[in-house]
Amino acid sequence: MQINRSKKIGKTIDEIAEGDSLSLTESIEDSQLLIYLGLTNDANPLYIQHEYAQETEYQRPIVPSVMLMGIITSAISKHLPGPGSHVVNFSVNFIEAVYHYETLTFEFEVIKVDKMKDVVTISVVAVNAEESRVLDAVVMVQPPSKKESDEIG
Repeated sequence: MQINRSKKIGKTIDEIAEGDSLSLTESIEDSQLLIYLGLTNDANPLYIQHEYAQETEYQRPIVPSVMLMGIITSAISKHLPGPGSHVVNFSVNFIEAVYHYETLTFEFEVIKVDKMKDVVTISVVAVNAEESRVLDAVVMVQPPSKKESDEIG
């Protein structure tokens, strides 16, 4: 598989500073849930069966935690540091359940730049439309290392 050669790579470690930030809003749609469930063969009734979920503390189907982690890693790959970066450590605390059709706002902030280890640490907080915190995470990322050609390929 050939990667588009005109795609620019993300920020290198020398281009990232503590305090760099990104805000991202995502809505959780049925199509995303069905793709995740199909790809993983995850048939947890808590994610898809309304009758089952009504008998739990959640009362309705919830979004799989791994999908929320995927939104975070995708934002890192696309935006901060961007294409060419690699997640090397991920710690997440799921505070509240996220339900189908919710809209979440994710706030990313670089909290540490370690040039010796070639890793940046990013803090992530996600809130729902009611401004309730649903998760927080700390992600260690190795930014792209080469900028000579300024392209992936």
